[in-house]
Amino acid sequence: MMQISEAESVVMEVLWKSSPLGAEEVIAALSSRNWAEPTVKTLLNRLLGKQAIAAEREGRRYLYRPLLQRPAWVASQSEQFLGRVFDGQVAPLVAHFSQRGRLSAQDIAELRRLIGELGDE
Repeated sequence: MMQISEAESVVMEVLWKSSPLGAEEVIAALSSRNWAEPTVKTLLNRLLGKQAIAAEREGRRYLYRPLLQRPAWVASQSEQFLGRVFDGQVAPLVAHFSQRGRLSAQDIAELRRLIGELGDE
């Protein structure tokens, strides 16, 4: 799986939500970040170089769309994080959040439901 930076992932999130988009639309969607236009265009070019996105000419502008799909990226990022920080084990990850009081009652209910589904298989 290709590596994309945190800043590149922000651009990808915009394109995953809605595409194809022109550079101006991506810039507008990222206005709250106060990134300069050249910064966003540099990120788009990096993503093009990594083949995470594609560009299609429409008149005088390019429309960008993701080639890298979000579920595949999330799976890759999750596996990398889990392997790097928790030696590939899920239980220590959950324990970490549990011990720090970071699991809400809703989180716990969802974990129980997921574990129940695993038991049914």
